[in-house]
Amino acid sequence: MDRIFQIAVDGPGGAGKSTVAKAVAKELNIEYIDTGAMYRALGLKMLRLGMEMKDGPKLRKLLDETSIDFRDGDIILDGEIVSRLIRTQEVSMAASGCSAFPVVREKMVDVQQKMGESKSVIMDGRDICEVVFPNAKYKYFITAEPEERAKRRYKELIDKGQKISYEEVLTQIRQRDLNDSTRAASPMKKAPDAELLDTTHMTVEEAVKHICDQVLTNGENLPPKP
Repeated sequence: MDRIFQIAVDGPGGAGKSTVAKAVAKELNIEYIDTGAMYRALGLKMLRLGMEMKDGPKLRKLLDETSIDFRDGDIILDGEIVSRLIRTQEVSMAASGCSAFPVVREKMVDVQQKMGESKSVIMDGRDICEVVFPNAKYKYFITAEPEERAKRRYKELIDKGQKISYEEVLTQIRQRDLNDSTRAASPMKKAPDAELLDTTHMTVEEAVKHICDQVLTNGENLPPKP
């Protein structure tokens, strides 16, 4: 039995990765790290500065001068809580754009690996299964049909008061899938040793139970619940 372990969760946007990972973290009382939020935070900063989505000295300087951290479930960008500000479609597209640059991914991966070295974590986002934690004991690729992901994302945005059509959301999801799967730096794909979980017809509760059951069956050393 290992003292600490990592649960790596990968997959396309809108498949329910974060929802499932948060619930698993709560059930097992381990740390949840939303790596996608880190790229969103950087995308937000680039949008605020009016920076072009291209590599070069400006981007490298920006990375050196940017601080991204987590505190009490919130993501902190240069000392500012930006958890709500990063959940727009504009920021989502900016995150997809900046994540295509190798220098960005190298920086983020280094930070993410250090986060998972000292405690048991469940981490979802980009490159988790193959790049961040290639030796993770538990790996999952969570996906769903684009139409189902668009339906979920559309409802989320409407509930937040944003004005957007379902067709726009579906177009953006398909474009993001294309960007993520064809980028030169670590294109999105299922790791050979990751288990596929298709949530198109699976509830969040079913996905959470599946993962937790595997961890509990192996008798992992879990932190005591408060």
